[in-house]
Amino acid sequence: MSALHIKKGSTKHSAYNLRPTFSDVQERHTLALLVENEPGVLARVIGLFSGRGYNIESLTVAEVDHTGHLSRITIVTTGTPQVIEQIKTQLGRIVPVHEVHDLTVEGPSVERELAIFKVEGDGDKRVEALRLADIFRANVVDSTLSSFIFEITGSPEKIDAFADLMRPLGLSEVARTGVAALLRGES
Repeated sequence: MSALHIKKGSTKHSAYNLRPTFSDVQERHTLALLVENEPGVLARVIGLFSGRGYNIESLTVAEVDHTGHLSRITIVTTGTPQVIEQIKTQLGRIVPVHEVHDLTVEGPSVERELAIFKVEGDGDKRVEALRLADIFRANVVDSTLSSFIFEITGSPEKIDAFADLMRPLGLSEVARTGVAALLRGES
């Protein structure tokens, strides 16, 4: 007679998993969609999120195959594991959507974002802003006697850290592109 392989969370007296199958933990996921590049596709994808009350933290869209008329939509969203699965399933049902990939689950990925920051100040604050920009490898793309505009690329966490350090130095405006992401290694 073979031994029973009892799953963690079950008891010796039951063959069923007695753990609840839902979770209240909010997870951040990066989804990549390959869609037809035609009018209304983005509106349909966004409508799915707004119609069900899901939040989009970041959204980028660009054509990736001119001859095949395909665009890539990268969405960063949060939700419970069940909500994320529901989002992926519903996105896959939209007719012009060819592929839905959850980069958070499918393996290691590279995420980058571009941001520009306007920092206003003079004297020691200007010097400190330039010193921090050098540490973060941010480029000065515009300079006046009273302000700098810095361009920085990196992970969303790096962008957030740079913004936090620039706030006390006179950060007045921020523009961010949103996350662009790809799976690492062979597809």
